Amino acid sequence: MTPEQKETFVEVDHYQVSKYNQSAPGDVFYSQKIVKTGRIITTLSDGLGSGIKAGVLATLTSTMITKFISSNIPARKSAEIIMNTLPVSKEMGISYATFTVVDIGADSNISIVEYDNPPYIYLRGNKIIENEKEVIQFEREKKETGPKTPTVLSYSSFAAKPDDRIVFFSDGVTQAGLGGEKFPSGWGRENALQFIIKTLERNPSMSARNLSKTLVTQAAHHDGDKPADDISCAVVYFRKPRDLLIITGPPWKSVNDKDFAGMWTNFSGTKIISGGTTAKIISRELGLKIKDKKNDDNPHYPPEAEMEGAAMVTEGIVTLADTAKILENNYRTNVKNKTAHRMAEIILNCDRIFFAIGTRINDANYDPAIPVELGARRTVARRIANILEAKYLKAVSIRFF
Repeated sequence: MTPEQKETFVEVDHYQVSKYNQSAPGDVFYSQKIVKTGRIITTLSDGLGSGIKAGVLATLTSTMITKFISSNIPARKSAEIIMNTLPVSKEMGISYATFTVVDIGADSNISIVEYDNPPYIYLRGNKIIENEKEVIQFEREKKETGPKTPTVLSYSSFAAKPDDRIVFFSDGVTQAGLGGEKFPSGWGRENALQFIIKTLERNPSMSARNLSKTLVTQAAHHDGDKPADDISCAVVYFRKPRDLLIITGPPWKSVNDKDFAGMWTNFSGTKIISGGTTAKIISRELGLKIKDKKNDDNPHYPPEAEMEGAAMVTEGIVTLADTAKILENNYRTNVKNKTAHRMAEIILNCDRIFFAIGTRINDANYDPAIPVELGARRTVARRIANILEAKYLKAVSIRFF
């Protein structure tokens, strides 16, 4: 592994919308990071049809193939096992789910297996790179249960470099606008590719999360914002890591206030202060002014403030707890705290999150008006850390003061 690769963070994220009038998506995105080795396995599966039944079949497919590969069964062999296992539609003679699985080694060596999804897009900057693919054709072991036509898998492997992106999506993207005046045959892969390139020309450092959302939103727009199918996109982005410091709570001993503030000064990434007492400590130690902000758009929640060098200055425990709920539920939540939503946005657009947590008990946390489930500050921070590592594949560290 080169020094450049060691400093490369692998951002993996996705975005999806369900078919219009369907409450559950039939596409499933599933990722797993093996912490000991740094290996990441990510799968997008498209269940036949839409809704809950399609989602169940896609979930079965994505979780099975990810588990096989994480157990060191080669990607190609894992795909063949899945194809011999997947049920087949008797009416249509095709498998009940498609998939694209991307196996990312800690050394940035990539293996990709595709079955019946649109071919993935591989970009270096905003330039397309066409990788050689091996086409694997085979019949099921039990031919009578197999599809009407031979199963065709596509396999490719390559070494990724910093600034590379892998973009893969379901056919909800390529078929967007199907039958319409502008795209009678659907938006298509080539149009989607050109849209991605133009998007990256405008914003070369766009995150995986924002790129996937931008593409899905555009595809849905071609369906008149009433998607005719589930639309999903996933992006793997190899880049220099974006760092975030969240500093919250006063140190256990006031003599540590200076070290607390020093960590703030020496941190070179994005910074958030969560907690009024914390903000006062940083203000006092560094001679920075705290400026209150209007709370017109978030009237039922504690107001934000401003300080030089801070992306956000917020209230502490309530905001952190609401942020945890938002992250835990992929934004499908009734949390109306706009400050927490902004904090979640900043967190998800960063790669390495550093928590500096003061452990002095704040008397306000014992206020009976604050729900018990909010817990202590350190507990909420650990909860956010666990969500970020397991669900969003972020690198998180916590330091207590």
